[in-house]
Amino acid sequence: MSEQTSTGRYLTEAMRQKLNELAPRYPTKQALTLPALHLVQDRYRCIPPEAIVEIAEFLELAPAQVLDTMTFYGSFFRTPDAPLGQFRIWVCRSLPCSLCGGEELLHKVCHRFGVEPGGTSQDGKVTVEPAECLGACELAPCVWVNGEVVKVTTDADLDQLYERLQAGAIGESAQ
Repeated sequence: MSEQTSTGRYLTEAMRQKLNELAPRYPTKQALTLPALHLVQDRYRCIPPEAIVEIAEFLELAPAQVLDTMTFYGSFFRTPDAPLGQFRIWVCRSLPCSLCGGEELLHKVCHRFGVEPGGTSQDGKVTVEPAECLGACELAPCVWVNGEVVKVTTDADLDQLYERLQAGAIGESAQ
């Protein structure tokens, strides 16, 4: 199981602070469920059951509500079964992104980083995953890299993304 913080909790003080900073952007506490899940998974590479309970307590929800959200999306893991890269690249395949070349983009990204969809590069740096919707249709086709949505429509855009990843200059690399 993932290592807890020194306080014995998964939701760190920095995570709580980040969620409190984000709260004014959202209409309800429940709407913070996705950001909370992302923060936990980025830190621990999975979302342990105890973290689900902590998120629920913090957001004043039932644990089942957090679990429902978590299981709805295929991007969250209960256990760190598969090795995840330092950078997780999700390539959107929603209808708008597909119409703008999302499926082709997935194959190009996989080829560029030398992985199959859902795989991690041999150096452990990059995991490429298909996503059903990133909520950034105006940037179609797009990718999500550790918290940053990036429009990738040309080979030059993909080259720039590759260079930014190699330099560690994109998103927040997972710890």
